[in-house]
Amino acid sequence: MPSSSLALRFAANLSWLYTELPFLDRFEAAARDGFSGVECLFPHEHPDPEVQARLQAHGLQLVLFNAEPGRWAEGERGLAGLAGREADFRRSVDAALARAERLDCPRIHIMSGLAGADRAADLNRLQERLHWAAAQAQAAGRILTIEPINPRDMPGYLLTHQAQAHELVERIGSPALQVQMDLYHCQIVEGDITMRLRQWLPTGRVGHLQIAAVPDRGEPDQGELNYAHVLAELTRLGWTGWIGCEYRPRHSGPGGTSAGLDWMRSW
Repeated sequence: MPSSSLALRFAANLSWLYTELPFLDRFEAAARDGFSGVECLFPHEHPDPEVQARLQAHGLQLVLFNAEPGRWAEGERGLAGLAGREADFRRSVDAALARAERLDCPRIHIMSGLAGADRAADLNRLQERLHWAAAQAQAAGRILTIEPINPRDMPGYLLTHQAQAHELVERIGSPALQVQMDLYHCQIVEGDITMRLRQWLPTGRVGHLQIAAVPDRGEPDQGELNYAHVLAELTRLGWTGWIGCEYRPRHSGPGGTSAGLDWMRSW
């Protein structure tokens, strides 16, 4: 374990970890396992005062959550690029910014959505809506993130490659819009993770990282990606942001998440 690795900060993704517990009970479990930060997908599914109470009771910071993604159960995966849904998109951003203020959360992930028949038009629409949303976020003192997602897990998603997301962020040019770099997705689509990190982290456009094993999306201690090397590289590159643990514990029963945290304890 490198001595400087203490600078790395891991956040438990409560939508993926401790799933044997009701959502609101997962905060205590994460704090008990030594996490000081948490993230989640959809806090709007739970009353804000209840989430806030758990954060305060257990000394946790909510570091990231998703804005409402549209009709998830019907297959929607975000509204930002979706035709005919501008009003819904704007409402979701306004609601997310208000929730982030109440929960003292610095970053909100905006899901881009699935491509329609005209992908180019969808990407243009995505840029226009993100330009508006970034202005709202900057005024509210929050940061929005966009994330490339691999087409195996989410077929048809608009953003799949790091360069696409970085090009959008650079073109919009707002300090309130950053890239969410999930190394699981990046490895599946692009590979060459060390060089990707060396390429993109120095730009300052990466606002949040997430990790999971490849290919099974379990704890980052098995599979084709050498996370001991990756985490050491993040330390060498001076990464001081949060690293979200968005993985599926290999042992899903009671205590499974805690039992699988040896990778973090040893780091």
